[in-house]
Amino acid sequence: MLGLAVRSVQLMVDRGELEAWKTSGGHRRILRESVNRWIASRHQDDTAGAGRSGHQGFSSRPKKILLIEDSSHFQNLVSLLVQQHLPDSEIHIANDGIAGLAKFGQIQPDLLLVDILLPGIDGAALITSLRSDPQFSRTRLVIITGLTDAEMAPYTFALEGLPVIRKPNLVKELIPTLNELLGQTN
Repeated sequence: MLGLAVRSVQLMVDRGELEAWKTSGGHRRILRESVNRWIASRHQDDTAGAGRSGHQGFSSRPKKILLIEDSSHFQNLVSLLVQQHLPDSEIHIANDGIAGLAKFGQIQPDLLLVDILLPGIDGAALITSLRSDPQFSRTRLVIITGLTDAEMAPYTFALEGLPVIRKPNLVKELIPTLNELLGQTN
């Protein structure tokens, strides 16, 4: 009903934003009226925000970005660029394809940045796997790679129609690409 991760809802209960009690087994039971009130208050916030910004129905929730990249240098660079230019976004990082798949299921990001060459499962196999999952349908995808066109040829089956940013061009191309895909202006 809330469209939030379980942990987020647990924290909302702990902060008193939702009325709930814990069972003897430690599970939270949330009052439906409390959830309805919270949803109604968010709708009012979004409607009021739409009137000020001119974006009808625009949700003010932070955009979630998942970076699946094994290089700590590029993890730091992407994190820095996102924090500097998209401060209302949340950046999450996975070091390999398998951890990336798990984290994707946990956070269900709005945007996924994937390197092609990853330990565990390569980026093309990861993308193919995610595209078969209905949860993936709302996620935007960007490929980040250091490979040349010739080196990427074996992966074209998975990359068709996707934006590709070459690592040497990352600083120049990342933020405009993310803004376009997330429907934001900078």
